[in-house]
Formats: sequence, structure tokens, C-alpha cells
Amino acid sequence: MTKEVGLEVDLGPLHLKNPIMPASGTFDVKCTLLNENELNRLGAVVPKSIAFKGREGNPEPRICETDCGLLNAVGVPSKGVEYFLKEDLPLLQKTNDTIIVSLTGNSIEDFCNLAERLNKIKEISALEINLSCPNLNNGIPFGNNKKKLYELIVNIKKSTTKPIIAKLSPNVSDIKEMALAAEKAGTDIINIANTLMGMAIDIDKQIPRLGNNIGGLSGPAIRPIVVRMIWESAQVVNIPIIGVGGVCCAKDAIEMFLAGASAIQVGSANFSNPYVMLEIISEIKRYLKEKKYNSIKDIIGLIKD
Repeated sequence: MTKEVGLEVDLGPLHLKNPIMPASGTFDVKCTLLNENELNRLGAVVPKSIAFKGREGNPEPRICETDCGLLNAVGVPSKGVEYFLKEDLPLLQKTNDTIIVSLTGNSIEDFCNLAERLNKIKEISALEINLSCPNLNNGIPFGNNKKKLYELIVNIKKSTTKPIIAKLSPNVSDIKEMALAAEKAGTDIINIANTLMGMAIDIDKQIPRLGNNIGGLSGPAIRPIVVRMIWESAQVVNIPIIGVGGVCCAKDAIEMFLAGASAIQVGSANFSNPYVMLEIISEIKRYLKEKKYNSIKDIIGLIKD
């Protein structure tokens, strides 16, 4: 009888039965084609980011396709935390025992109010902090300013006992500095990375193709950049890394594991193939068996400096 390879991973205090989950913004429990049994096969579920109070998001059009990618300027709309707790969380509880909630806000106070409100909700396993949100004081995203990033994480840690995941922005000159700042502030896990800023123009109408003019680029085009950022960060931090950006198949995920990620989020690929995460889990098992590894842990960070 062939021995089953192990896919369980520990992200600091967060234990996952396998390292594959959706990226925030690409998973809606009310719209997914996956049934409850299929969703339970994922390492975790990560719903769309929530705000403390309702917010509208950006003007339309909000999404456009590009070569090897997708530009979005959705603007993180949310119906607020109370709606989430009443309408979405009960549905999520039926799908998976690990629920990671992504938080959005424009100020430290916004994030801390959210973290405090969610702290005693036992069904929530961890909080992911969307650091690409703009800071109201200067309009610069928290993830682009290491002092503001540090200050935000320190204050959130005072508001909750749940594990904190800092979702870093790739729109920086040195991702290592941001990773180190997040670690120093006490974050338990870092997520590398959010979308890269881009723009597309309709040359016939001679106007931007997004209502917000610029947006975040996701998809295969950004994957080599993210792999590099994971690898660089893994050399300097001692906390686990979640990799996200352009993962479309098991090969893409395995690249990130080898670079130093301990778990993977799958984003825009879910739109074209709702079953891609399940396929990736199966293919990772096959890869590990073929290479004669006992566990996914055996390949994490194999590519050293």
C-alpha cells in the first residue's frame, strides 16, 4: 500500500490540513460552484475583505483583461462587519473549519475596531490585514510605508489575540524591508503579495479602461515577480510566508514552495476554472510522491541564497 504524503502545514499558530486556499476577493461563498464537501478539502477559506462599516468601492468599469493578467479596480466594497457576521459567516462555517477573514480600512482606528469586534468570534481562525489600503493621513497605502505598516500591526495586535497575517504590497522598492517591519511589529504570518499597480487604455475611445484609471494587476504575468519576492523575504524573516500571485496550476504553486512559501493562495485563476484549487492539491500530492517526499514541508524553502 502506497503511503499517503502529508500536506498539513503550520503557519505559526495556525494549523492547516493542506496549504491551498483562495485569495481574498476571488472567493464568494454565495456564488462558488464548489459544494460544501469540496470546499472542506481546501486548507482554508478566505472571503472578500470586510470593512467595519459599509463602503461602495470604485466607479465602473472595475475589471478588464490584459495579456496574461487581469486588472481590477474594485475598490474593496463591503456591506460591513455586522452583515458579514449575520449573513456570510454562518455559510462559511458549513464549508471549512479554518476561516481567515481579510480586513480593510483607511485608518488604524478602522482596523483596530474590526479586529476587536472579531476577536471573540471563535469560528474565525485568523485575520488577514490588507495593507494596500490607503492611509487617510497621507493617502499612501500602509504597505508602502514601513513605519505606518509597523504602527498599524502593533496596534492591531493589541486589539486581538487571533493570528495576524500581513498581506504585503509588491509596489515597493524593497520587499525585504516591509517583511522585516511586519515581523518586528509582531505579525504571525506574511502574505506575499497583493496586486501590482497597472493601467490599460482603450485606444479607440482614448480613455482608461477602468473607472478608477489605474488598478491592480493579477494573473500569470506577475508570478515571477512574486516568486522573487517570496525568495528574498524567506532569506530574512523567521515567520511563515503565504504566496499569492499568478498561481494557475500545481507547478506554479510548487515554485513558490521551493522559494520559501509555506502556503499558497489562488486568485484570478478561480474565475476561469472554479475547480483549480482542488486540482492543485491533487497534483501537489502526485509531485511529492514522484519525488519521493513524505511531506509538503520537505520542499518548503529548498532554494537557498
